[in-house]
Amino acid sequence: MLVFNQGEIITGTGEKIKNGILAVEEGKIIFVGEKFDPPSDSEIIDLKGKIVSPGFIDAHTHVGIGEYALGWEGQDYNEYSDPVTPHLRAIDGINPRDKSFENARKNGVTTVMIAPGSFNVLGGETAVLKTRGRTVDEMVISTSSGIKSAFGENPKRVYGQKPAPTTPVTRMGTAALLRQALSEGLKYAKEYEESGELPHDLKKKSLLQIVKGERKLRVHAHRADDIMTSIRIAKEFGIKVVIEHCTEGHLIAKEIKESGFPIAVGPALAVPTKIELKNLSWETPAALQKEGVLIALISDHPVTPVEHLRLAAAMAVKVGLPKDEAMKAITINAASILDQNHRLGSLEEGKDADFLIWDGDPFKLESELEGVFIEGVRVG
Repeated sequence: MLVFNQGEIITGTGEKIKNGILAVEEGKIIFVGEKFDPPSDSEIIDLKGKIVSPGFIDAHTHVGIGEYALGWEGQDYNEYSDPVTPHLRAIDGINPRDKSFENARKNGVTTVMIAPGSFNVLGGETAVLKTRGRTVDEMVISTSSGIKSAFGENPKRVYGQKPAPTTPVTRMGTAALLRQALSEGLKYAKEYEESGELPHDLKKKSLLQIVKGERKLRVHAHRADDIMTSIRIAKEFGIKVVIEHCTEGHLIAKEIKESGFPIAVGPALAVPTKIELKNLSWETPAALQKEGVLIALISDHPVTPVEHLRLAAAMAVKVGLPKDEAMKAITINAASILDQNHRLGSLEEGKDADFLIWDGDPFKLESELEGVFIEGVRVG
């Protein structure tokens, strides 16, 4: 048993324990609090003057599927031969030896959600991985966090600028293709209920999962009108949605709150390289949180490198996001949005022992990260 003694523990839930004790065994947290009588054979590690936080979770990346410094050869996130590909699986395109996993670990990111890209109306199944491991199969936590969808500029640009343009050429076309796919999903659901047999077609199975609520639709949407279109379609079909990026979310914060959908906000560190990013603002996270929306902060790696997730949180704090809420946005909120808050995102008994040791406030950039642990194993 490892026992970390006398550190200030930031649990990730908003609670802080001044002179706390964190006990770890077999990859799990077995105690967090102030008084603990460890077994005689325990290894005691003194953390006096140090701060312990949960490992960071980046709820939207393309780590390993858009590889570090490889250019075209390492870009496997957009299968833009067909605008509707819900049956693709991110795990089949991830290289676990991508240097970005190491960069993530070194900077405290212990878990990432990896998604297909945003060229397709329906782009494929996302995956949640730990950033430590030799193979994707060893690293993967879940492949049920959602199926990627995209609104806005990307689909209409990709398919509208082909030598022989195909739908979608407009935002109307994107919405129509998504409605058509979801309608087919409802048809398959009815057939399944009547026959009791799942369709053999992989696309049909993926669409079934969306309309039956087994998979969330993870919607790439920057502009306010695209966000509202995604909410409108979600309500029409009664599906579960996470809105990703939400660049203009501060302009419609009340409407987003009323939708009840969580938001993965970012990357605000990115350069506005396209028109739909013209209202990019650090004020978005604070505006949404103030309205009562569940938010996570994301890097969208490689748009912003995954190792800068802490910097994104620190910048959000600087412009109004409360520090405790910023910590939640890269820990427990992110875990909740990924449906993994039962095992990740906070320092609580029974959860994975993914935690970080700091020599100062994690959101002060001069603070050094002195230890990174994933499932109780030191990895940095």
